[in-house]
Amino acid sequence: MITARGLDLIRSCDVLVYDVLVSPELVEEAPAEALLIPREDVRQTELNELLVELGGQGLEVVRLKGGDPFVFGRGGEEALALVAAGVPFDVVPGVSAISAVPASVGIPITHRGVSAQVTFVSGHSASGDDLDYAQLAGAPGTLVVFMGLAHVDRIARRLIGAGKAPSTPAAVVSRGTYADCRSVSGSLDEIAGLAAELSSPALLVVGDVVNLGKYLGYAALADRTASVS
Repeated sequence: MITARGLDLIRSCDVLVYDVLVSPELVEEAPAEALLIPREDVRQTELNELLVELGGQGLEVVRLKGGDPFVFGRGGEEALALVAAGVPFDVVPGVSAISAVPASVGIPITHRGVSAQVTFVSGHSASGDDLDYAQLAGAPGTLVVFMGLAHVDRIARRLIGAGKAPSTPAAVVSRGTYADCRSVSGSLDEIAGLAAELSSPALLVVGDVVNLGKYLGYAALADRTASVS
């Protein structure tokens, strides 16, 4: 998924620096003569320096990130490097996984009378003690966890330990918006087991909105979505 402006810029760029999670179909939209640079195995500091160098040459550089660059995308760090070097740039907001991925399997993250608040956190933080589980467990509405597949079991156990009801609806969506998207849904205390066979990237959704997916899921997803109630 991409915005119309984002696609226009890809099609007219001199250099395309892209993340691993970016669809190959989008990379193919770049001009034949464009320089294509994959982000894979490039450290963040080196990437910042590369963007400054390319931008300083007066080239039309597109830094293509998966989702929205300012939502757990480190886009702010890259923008600050450009500011420090005096390199002009524009930010084109992307389509964030926070809404696109749940919606791709029929789960609205807000719904009148069900959820009027959304809390989203990075799953990478779950590997340590960075998350305030007491606060997360008590927060109303929907909880969305980015990049949390490896820590689903820990997250679920910590939420339940902090007071979240084990029966709270939960879902994990793997490769949302892609043709091979898969999802599982069930109660919070069983979601880790249900998601064991899914692959990254994946998103965890916790809250009553998950139940709406049973009614709003698209027929086209039926053969690639496993659902447990």
